[in-house]
Amino acid sequence: MFEPRLLAEAFAENWSIWVVTITLIVAAVIDGWKLKVPNYITFPMILSGWVYCTWAYGWEGLGWSLVGTVVGLALLLPLYAIGGMGAGDVKLLAGVGAWIGAGETGIQDLCFAFALSALIGAVIAIGMVLVRRKWGHHHAQFWSILAEVWTIRNPEQLATIAADRKSSMLLLPYGIPIAIGTIVYFAWFGMLL
Repeated sequence: MFEPRLLAEAFAENWSIWVVTITLIVAAVIDGWKLKVPNYITFPMILSGWVYCTWAYGWEGLGWSLVGTVVGLALLLPLYAIGGMGAGDVKLLAGVGAWIGAGETGIQDLCFAFALSALIGAVIAIGMVLVRRKWGHHHAQFWSILAEVWTIRNPEQLATIAADRKSSMLLLPYGIPIAIGTIVYFAWFGMLL
């Protein structure tokens, strides 16, 4: 039976996860609409994560929050460096890391949420390609990009090539998979309630 009192207690206990969840939903909607996660979402998310973790866990919490921020950046920075992702997506994951990086399992939670986001992103990308009936084009482009990464290995040169190719690419607003993957992870492990 549904008891509002229990729901209110669970929300009060897990309010920080709800802050991240709501922020991710807003970022995903904006990214889906404008293909950009704006700085007015990402920077406050990162800074407020540092403040929250310092308030909740002291200086040790701030340290773990900073580590979470760096790990969030590091997970997506290579894709950004070669032009495969926008900076807003990278900062969004850094914001998630800033909020959930503290505690015994914070970095582990971030990495698992990222892995789930990557899987969801792959499924969404394949779905987008199939719906548009452009499998041959994007399949060839995918292998071409992998070959370039393997042979060129210069991030600046790869970014230039990616910028030239951008008009023929199917763009995935990656804030959406980040939001879905992270929120599903939170729900699956009972972090929301």
